[in-house]
Amino acid sequence: MTERLVWQDVEKARSRIAPFARRTPVETCRTVDEACGGTVFLKCENFQRTGSFKFRGATNTIASLSPSERARGVYAPSSGNHAQAVALAAKLHGIPAYLVMPEDSNPTKVVATRGYGGRVVFCPATHEGRLEMAARVGEETGATLVHSHDDLRVIAGQGTAAWELIDEIGELDLLLAPVGGGGLLSGTLVAARHLLPHVTVMGCEPEGADDAARSLRTGVRVMDFVPRTIADGLRTPLGENGFEILRRDLDDIVLVSEKEIVNAMRFVWERAKLIIEPSSAVAVAPLLFGKVDVRGKRVGVILSGGNVDFGPYFAALEEQVHGSR
Repeated sequence: MTERLVWQDVEKARSRIAPFARRTPVETCRTVDEACGGTVFLKCENFQRTGSFKFRGATNTIASLSPSERARGVYAPSSGNHAQAVALAAKLHGIPAYLVMPEDSNPTKVVATRGYGGRVVFCPATHEGRLEMAARVGEETGATLVHSHDDLRVIAGQGTAAWELIDEIGELDLLLAPVGGGGLLSGTLVAARHLLPHVTVMGCEPEGADDAARSLRTGVRVMDFVPRTIADGLRTPLGENGFEILRRDLDDIVLVSEKEIVNAMRFVWERAKLIIEPSSAVAVAPLLFGKVDVRGKRVGVILSGGNVDFGPYFAALEEQVHGSR
């Protein structure tokens, strides 16, 4: 890594994305507080445009491009939230966006990406296939890559969510965020360390995709692993930039099981009345299942997104309706 992300980068990102991104609400839930013994503040990036925090980083990156770079457009390999974020951010800046998506991508996410103005290019559903197609698209179009997590501009944009949370709530004892590629957690860490130097910042990760925890424990970035988790947004290995930021300053990473993820998601849906995706639930599960002691503490949680595929749910409902006739 030749550059180092600093607080001023997050400041600039906040100014750049202000005309486009929503200042998402901070919600509380008495039942969540009772379950963990602390006072919990939920930063609801599920209400961000395109349904996730990804819009912040994509917008900051695209807003940072030169006029000549914008003229050639942008491209990104992604099967979900990042594809939608890049598509909309590009549309708002009046430039083309080419999204390389696996052939087996969720049809709902493909439709949404196209709905935001993205030009979808399908690729084989393999890591190598995605990289090869993305490289071809970049070469043929001359477009600029908008990385999902390992670009300092992306990381700075993601850090604006924690800034808004702290700006609204003030002092916190603990701040939790999910970790996959590390963009959100890295940006959160940079913002929190400047605004609240003594706050404890922890990453939250599925046990079935614990590459970040292993990377930080050994000091060597784990790249070759097979993630086994319902939290599809956290299946990406740590990026180089994120690894360096987290290795320098992160307090810890807490792991949660698949059952805990599902139960946490259901708890938030039913009790807080917030639709969150499994990746968001990974940051709530440690509170509900005693993975961290937060009794009497003020705790911030970044709910990373709420893009859930409701197709199977409604299909089951229709089946039930037809079966009752």
